[in-house]
Formats: sequence, structure tokens, C-alpha cells
Amino acid sequence: MPDGRRGASRVVLLRHGQTDYNVAGRLQGQVDIPLNEAGVAQAQAAASVVAGFRPSVIVASDLQRAVETAQAVGEALARESSGGSHTVVMDARLRERAFGELEGMYDAEIRERYPSVWSARRAGERLVGVGAEDRGEVGARFAEAVWEHAAAAPDGSTILAVAHGACIALGITALLGLDPEEFTGIRGIGNCHWSVLGPSRVPGTWRLESHNVAA
Repeated sequence: MPDGRRGASRVVLLRHGQTDYNVAGRLQGQVDIPLNEAGVAQAQAAASVVAGFRPSVIVASDLQRAVETAQAVGEALARESSGGSHTVVMDARLRERAFGELEGMYDAEIRERYPSVWSARRAGERLVGVGAEDRGEVGARFAEAVWEHAAAAPDGSTILAVAHGACIALGITALLGLDPEEFTGIRGIGNCHWSVLGPSRVPGTWRLESHNVAA
């Protein structure tokens, strides 16, 4: 296990299902909106597969689109275990990256009103002057949450963390021991896609075993 620590030896990171903002191309950030009809169907389809990882713990961002997706997995696990309890633990550290003034805007709006910020976002650079969270801040809080829940889980088990596209990418970067402010090689994943982290030989890090997998 990473760092020789006891606890979970596998982490599954699942992105929430589709929302109306996703369809419209609006930047969600921490705007708290639910899954749409397609997103509910995506969550149910993914749940039937992700439940096969047999997570001992399901933790989710406290934004409702992530909670709804996590609950679908919990329900799938309950069905497979004849009604066993599979509570979703909410953790605000798994929230999507905050994009400040850009939240709710269309890409074309951002490009027109904040051209330098639009360019910086595309280049993975710091977003200055709009109240957005820095990449490193997001990666650090996400990684902290994963380490904490993994350490508290039964030895050799799997934990499932349900979150959001940008924060999953930045969190994976941090968990691999890379600097999210500098490294942009890990991209976001699709709605109800997942990535898997396993033990690493490098202390304080995990290893990326699979990325952006769909049901």
C-alpha cells in the first residue's frame, strides 16, 4: 500500500452524471444543480459496473449531482448484498473547482468578457482576477480527502470517491506526486466515467491504473 500505510489499496474516482449545464456547455464549478434525465440513466448504468469494485466506503462531493450519482452506486450495492447498508459519506473537499465569476457562463461568453482568462484556462494557467480557485489548491484538498478516507478504510479494501471532472483530474495529478500548477497531462473525464488508482512504490503517492473508463 502507498507509504506502507494500512487502509484501502485501491481508489475508484467516478465523475457524476450529465446535467443541463453539461449539455448547454455552461461552466458549472460549484453551482449546485441536479442530474438531468440522461444523467440519472448514466448514473444507474455506471453504478451496476462500479458496484463490482465492492467499495467498502462511498464518499462524495456534497454537491447534489455527485451525491445522486453516489447514491445510485450505493443502491446497486444494496441490491447485490440483499439490502445491506451502503451510506454515502459527503466531503466538501471533493467539490468541483470553484471558478468564481465564470460559473454559469458559456465558453463564448468567457472568451468575449475575459479573453485573457479564457486563454489562461485553455493553457492550464492561473485564472487571475475572477475569484477562481488555483489548480494546486484543488489538487491538495482533493488528495487530502482521498488519503484520509483511504487510511480509515479496511486494509486492502477499495474506496469510491464520486466527484467532478476538473477536481478529479487535479486530484489525480496531486495523488501521483505531481504539481497540479505545472503538470497538465491528466485531463478531465466524461460523465459517469471513472479512473482507478492503486498502490505505488513511491512513498506518498498512488499509481494510475486506468483512466476515463466508461460502463
